[in-house]
Amino acid sequence: MSAFSGIRFVVLARRCRHQPDHDNAGTASGRTYAPDEERPAIAAPTPNHEPRINDRIRAREVRLVGPDGEQVGIKPLPEALAFARQLELDLVEVADKANPPVCRVMDYGKYKYETAQKAKESRRKSTNVVIKEMKYRPKIGGGDFGTKTKKVEKFLAEGHKVKITIMFRGREVAHPELGKKILDRVAEEIAHVGRVEVYPKLDGPRNMIMVLAPDKKAQAAHAAERKKAEAEAAQGADGDPAAAAPAGDNDAPADADA
Repeated sequence: MSAFSGIRFVVLARRCRHQPDHDNAGTASGRTYAPDEERPAIAAPTPNHEPRINDRIRAREVRLVGPDGEQVGIKPLPEALAFARQLELDLVEVADKANPPVCRVMDYGKYKYETAQKAKESRRKSTNVVIKEMKYRPKIGGGDFGTKTKKVEKFLAEGHKVKITIMFRGREVAHPELGKKILDRVAEEIAHVGRVEVYPKLDGPRNMIMVLAPDKKAQAAHAAERKKAEAEAAQGADGDPAAAAPAGDNDAPADADA
């Protein structure tokens, strides 16, 4: 009989040890509450991780920031809500991890709209860099070389990176210097719009590659030089009276003398 009583005592002790202490549950957050004090309710998570605003804020007191960024101080939540409503604005919880949470008075609808517009503008200005590829042969002809290089120049001007691949066939594999020579010519031809990002290197037994990237500074300098040359050419044409005068005017006095 005593053995069963001992077993029962051990089981009851284990149950008591694992039973949660509801009386001390409120101290988990670091604050103790009086027996007759009502504990704050846990707010439901806001959709899309948006901050809590107005009546969704659950803190008892907040650090209040005015609409112009001025520090109002630590205020009870009802007083902060009344302050925002008096200005016909919203109370927005901008730092919920602070103690107490930081709340700012603002026009939340306007704030959301401006934030969305800035994000949209940022996405519009961001450029997606695409790597194009152009393939050459070590014994490529002059016409084909010029055509392919013009396309490479166009890709770089559009803001794309370009991978140049030299394809070796047969015994050409034994002469990688031929491919290196072609790549050096391409890099020289496009120096006004791009730069070498990955220098020539072998890619497998039959390929040699080089990667070119757009060079904004070189493009701007080239555009300025071209504009200057065009302006000087136009100025030279306007200031040359011989070029502007009709061809028959110089012959008129000779005919008169005759």
